[in-house]
Amino acid sequence: MNPGLLFLTECIGVVAFALSGAAKAIDKDLDLFGIIVLGVTTASGGGVVRDLLLGVTPPAMFQNPVYAELALFTSLSMFLLVRYGFGSPYARRRLDRVIELCDAVGLGIFAVTGAHAAIAAGYGDNGFLAVFVGTLTGVGGGMLRDIMAREIPFVLTKNIYALAALAGAYLYYHLQAAGVSAAMTAGATLTFVIRLLAERFGWQLPRAHPKEPIPKKEEIL
Repeated sequence: MNPGLLFLTECIGVVAFALSGAAKAIDKDLDLFGIIVLGVTTASGGGVVRDLLLGVTPPAMFQNPVYAELALFTSLSMFLLVRYGFGSPYARRRLDRVIELCDAVGLGIFAVTGAHAAIAAGYGDNGFLAVFVGTLTGVGGGMLRDIMAREIPFVLTKNIYALAALAGAYLYYHLQAAGVSAAMTAGATLTFVIRLLAERFGWQLPRAHPKEPIPKKEEIL
């Protein structure tokens, strides 16, 4: 893939995840520093884990600070928008929808760029490693965000999330092996669509103890 296009793609993912991290910090009523920390961590955490797994030290975010700077600027912008432009409940609901879309975009982008990084590092013949690294790159930042926010990581409890990243990374790996030029776009789009459909229709994996439906008032009486 063209290095410039790959860089632009990763920047879009950084912005998307920084927005979701900053939004989580705002929902937790953190101060400006906390908002920036959570935004930067969400945007760069998956990439750091990816690089450590692949033996890339120091990780890319420390070799090229533009990613951290972009995440910092995005988080600060989010703070200013909420503080001065999205105070009403209606505006916040619209903002929440935007964040949901951004999270899906970031998940798709990092799932395929993570798999691409594994292939570029010389592991193109190891499909399991490439897909695993891609999936972990996609969900890693969100897991760190939720742990820092003292929540069970979203990926372990909510609608289809990690499976969406896995599907996108898997599709990308096999399409690029077949020489398909649009492999990265196809993989990221698949993850994005699965994530939004899961959120829209409430898709869930089965649980050991299914949640009982809430009884109606007349049934209790």
